[in-house]
Amino acid sequence: MSATRAFVAAPVAAKLSASRKSATGKPYKAGARRSVAVCAKTSAPELDINTKVFEKELVDVAGEGEYIVRGGRHLFEKLPEALKGINTIDVIGWGSQAPAQAQNFRDSLKEAGMDTKICIGLRPSSKSNDEARACGFTEEDGTLGETFDVIAKSDLVMLLISDAAQAKMYPRILAAMKPGATLGLSHGFLLGVMASDGETFREDINVVLVAPKGMGPSVRRLYEQGKDVGGSGINASFAVHQDATGNATDIALGWSVALGSPFTFATTLEMEYRSDIFGERGILLGGVHGIVESLYRRYVKDGMSEEDAFKNTVECITGPITKTISTKGIKAVYEAVSDKAEFMKAYSASYMPCKDILYECYEEVQSTNEIRSVVMACERFDTFPMGKVGTSAMWKVGEKVRAERVEEDIPLNSFTAGVYCACMMAQIDTLREKGHSFSEVCNESVIEAVDSLNPYMHARGVAFMVDNCSYTARLGSRKWAPRFDYNLEQQAYVAVDQGAAVDKEIESKFLNNPAHIAIANCCALRPSVDISVKFGVGSARDVERTVTLRSALVTGRVWATTRSLDSCVWIAALSTDANSRRIKSRTARSFRSVVGIKVGSSPASESR
Repeated sequence: MSATRAFVAAPVAAKLSASRKSATGKPYKAGARRSVAVCAKTSAPELDINTKVFEKELVDVAGEGEYIVRGGRHLFEKLPEALKGINTIDVIGWGSQAPAQAQNFRDSLKEAGMDTKICIGLRPSSKSNDEARACGFTEEDGTLGETFDVIAKSDLVMLLISDAAQAKMYPRILAAMKPGATLGLSHGFLLGVMASDGETFREDINVVLVAPKGMGPSVRRLYEQGKDVGGSGINASFAVHQDATGNATDIALGWSVALGSPFTFATTLEMEYRSDIFGERGILLGGVHGIVESLYRRYVKDGMSEEDAFKNTVECITGPITKTISTKGIKAVYEAVSDKAEFMKAYSASYMPCKDILYECYEEVQSTNEIRSVVMACERFDTFPMGKVGTSAMWKVGEKVRAERVEEDIPLNSFTAGVYCACMMAQIDTLREKGHSFSEVCNESVIEAVDSLNPYMHARGVAFMVDNCSYTARLGSRKWAPRFDYNLEQQAYVAVDQGAAVDKEIESKFLNNPAHIAIANCCALRPSVDISVKFGVGSARDVERTVTLRSALVTGRVWATTRSLDSCVWIAALSTDANSRRIKSRTARSFRSVVGIKVGSSPASESR
């Protein structure tokens, strides 16, 4: 499914806690919803959307209903009403999400004819200041300033610094906000931290969430691609945790529409951070990494050439499997493979070993253990920097395979398909069993995988996919990928090799899972725009070669890494001498001919 389409599905069967709050920030009350469409069943009141500006829609999926708000550029004319009283919008940080969201918001406000300022708040010493300036945010026009100066003046504070930084800085951030302002989050991580600390938000501010279901680079790329087709982008969930002013819902929805989200669905901060942190450790990043590593070794051991092993693992997943799921759903992969018995043998053997890890992972997130783990890991970075991924022989083989790739010749390996689909379905089932709505489940387990993340691995490998994400995601992928690798090799593949019979209950549950209905419904709404990971000057790989060469000519001491964000290349100066700032500036000037250049620090300095 494309991230540019809606995923609308059934709310959870079990009622969520009555202590939770709705998308209005008020306690849930049965009968509070406003019916706008006829469905087989009405949406659960806890997932209602009480908006005064936008039109909500009750959509029937698999016999159950859920409220959504459709986006589109035609809704930009509603932004002045939705953002009434919001004169200054400040984006704090410059990591995976911040550059994309800041630029999207700025472009949408301009198209809406609004003079509301988008300002970037950073430390004066931050290397990201140069990157922000390269994107048109400057001190001279008041759109770039010191973090806390900016927060104190802001009507909407979009807090997009890293999760670990939020954990350290939130008391000071909350104290700096003016009464009646809105704190905007793109991840519920902070709630988990504050709950662990026994803290709550100030009562005189709004607290809202808009969480695009994709990495920051995808948010920008699809927004830009959608300009010519009436609007395209990444689906988003939203929540109103606290409504102090009475219009927090419409502020949040205005934000989502301005980002280009084609569909926005309701959640809560707690359910969002659970599904998000869990999902990226599962099939989105960690799971798929562990799968391809284990399968590659298995195929080479069984006599495949290294090139063929890579084609039958990584290429197979990021190529035909991803494309099939994106357009037709997970069950369509089973229908497309040539050896259905081989698919089901792999699926049956892999489902429970994957689900075992996924249940453990979810409960680690739910207990906030995983949140504390991220914070502690970031505190160790000075001594133990984040390790590299994608440097083994397997990924060197991948460079050669991608360079010679003929897309139509990529095989659809039945066994690989069975393992991958087993992990994806195990994640879907885990989230459903833990009380998440279908919209959240499938956006976090399917849409983000096939339409935001896998295309990056297809273009450049696993490191390009993983390290375009937040610190939290990058750490989680590195921590949990080996668990999937281990369980598959030690349990699933052993069972297959010993001739274990297909578990008929697992098979039946797969073939008849209601998730297929919801996914198929979503596929029918698929727009014509797919994400492009090209930079406008050839492929990402081609641009990197160009930039690296030109960097060497300028300084001799500069390395380059491409990041698929707004057709940008992030240049990092590694010089440690006193002229480093001058070198960086000179490097920036030297690359103005490349579209959307941003100059700054290495990815290791990223904040979400």
